Amino acid sequence: QVQLVESGGGLVQAGDSLELSCVVSGVLFARAAMGWFRQAPPKEREFVGAISWSGDSTYYSSSVKGRFTIARDNAKNAVYLEMNNLKPEDTATYYCAAGGIVRATAEDYDYWGQGTQVTVSS
Repeated sequence: QVQLVESGGGLVQAGDSLELSCVVSGVLFARAAMGWFRQAPPKEREFVGAISWSGDSTYYSSSVKGRFTIARDNAKNAVYLEMNNLKPEDTATYYCAAGGIVRATAEDYDYWGQGTQVTVSS
């Protein structure tokens, strides 16, 4: 059974930092591309960033590039999203996802976590 469990969300103020974690089980994590997405209703799910299975390549949306950093630890089956200089518009539920190839579209990921809420107050 594949499980992705996010943690680290919370309520912070604008300008603060937060790090999200996602621990994966039931899939060959070391060969999985990992993505982070977010959704703030009524908006559609939005790509945040992704990292290749090796960790050598990372990709970010223009809205978070320079503020967010994705990293992974294959020994711990974990992927992280470090978020700096948070803005109120970053408020959303954040999801990690596992797939075969690094992509920016949600449909290309096979497995998803349940999400963790991030709220940024102004």
